[in-house]
Amino acid sequence: MKVNLPIGMDLFYKVRQENCYYIDKTGLIQELLETPFEVNLITRPRRFGKTLAMSMLAEFFDIQKDSRKIFEGLEISKNEELCKNWMNQWPVLFLTLKDINGDTFESAYGMLRYAVGDLCITHAYLEDCEKVNKTDQQVFRRLKSAEGTEEELKRSLAMIMRMMKAHYGKEVILLIDEYDVPLAKASDNGYYKEMLGIIRTFLGMAWKTNPALKRAVITGCLRIAKESIFTGANNFISSSIQARAYERYFGFSPQEVKKLLADAELSDHLAELKDWYDGYLFGKQEVYCPWDVINHVRLLQIDGEGKPQNYWKDTSHNSIIRSFIDLPGIDVTEKFEQLLAGASIQEKVSEDLTYDLIHSSEENLWSILYLAGYLTRAEILQEGEVPEEGKTALRIPNEEVKTVFADTVAKWFTDTVTVMDRRELFSAWWNGDADKLTELVTDILFDTISYYDYKEDDYHAFAAGLLQEQAMRCHQTGSRGLAG
Repeated sequence: MKVNLPIGMDLFYKVRQENCYYIDKTGLIQELLETPFEVNLITRPRRFGKTLAMSMLAEFFDIQKDSRKIFEGLEISKNEELCKNWMNQWPVLFLTLKDINGDTFESAYGMLRYAVGDLCITHAYLEDCEKVNKTDQQVFRRLKSAEGTEEELKRSLAMIMRMMKAHYGKEVILLIDEYDVPLAKASDNGYYKEMLGIIRTFLGMAWKTNPALKRAVITGCLRIAKESIFTGANNFISSSIQARAYERYFGFSPQEVKKLLADAELSDHLAELKDWYDGYLFGKQEVYCPWDVINHVRLLQIDGEGKPQNYWKDTSHNSIIRSFIDLPGIDVTEKFEQLLAGASIQEKVSEDLTYDLIHSSEENLWSILYLAGYLTRAEILQEGEVPEEGKTALRIPNEEVKTVFADTVAKWFTDTVTVMDRRELFSAWWNGDADKLTELVTDILFDTISYYDYKEDDYHAFAAGLLQEQAMRCHQTGSRGLAG
């Protein structure tokens, strides 16, 4: 039986209206409201359902909507008192920053201006409301047409919330999705300081001593503390993948995956999904990556013999692994070998990182790989291994992420070999000097990969890679030898 999967959907109302298969995460609403907070930051790796969860919150709270039908039958609907007080009872300002990107600051800044313009269009009723301050309305019109000044843009969220409170007579629930994406992209493209100067005020003014704020929920990959984005936020709490809070609301639990496969009559594939897409640990909850599970179930519904694939390989930021391998002064090859061999390593993990400093130390390397989902906690250490104080045991979570590591290491190895001076190696090869050749090849292996981590066919590729350049030269000149 085929199930209607929400492939690529991150709008909650669409998932429900189009009768897509939905694993009920609405209990998040009750847990959020039972936690006393004004500003709540939830950090999770990409592809674990943050945007869908935020869209669900927006649909539930938004005073402009009637959401009873799309929440009918879900967990939260059973709490009638909570729904009476909160469902569609509050003004909501919902903004996602996941698409604020650009090769230059000017490009990214332009995208932010248009994102704010779209937000103003969504709340265009404020433009002519008699209860709203006239000066705010003038600025609002400029922002709506993407013509506001930099200072007006920085203050725009706080101003729109002030206008909404005046219009509705109620404080505003602020939802900011993927708040740190603009800073991550800025760090990648060399305009970090400029973007930080915008984002710090743009977001900070929205939740720092803001009388128009009821509650704020923010999602992202990292908790950026040193930039002071959250400094001054009243009643601020943060929940990372190490915390127990909200541990069952991002990602799929083993029970949820088992039920999905049963509903799709694909239970025979449980073992392969577990090997490839399980293995994450949020708090104490074992978690599958939902993006991968949904994509693989879709493949199996099309082709019952479809093999597990790497659904992360075409997504952004896989280059982060390579960037750390290339860092001067940091040698992580031995630890990468341990991880690829299925072992764990013990490292210090810091939750407070800044994108401009993530490449500054080896400790930051392991922290970012852990927080971004490339590594996870290893609860069981290897035999004879003793837990080190202040350190966390880390491992590769599953086969999919292992292929990301392996492909990255293989590409790095090829690139490293390509720039080596191999004239001495070629000479030993042509002259039949086996001892010298053995010595040179051994040196290369010690500088790059370790023999016990790879299969025999990888060594066939290794040998071909060493000789590839010489073979191409022979072919181009028409000479015999390797090319022949």
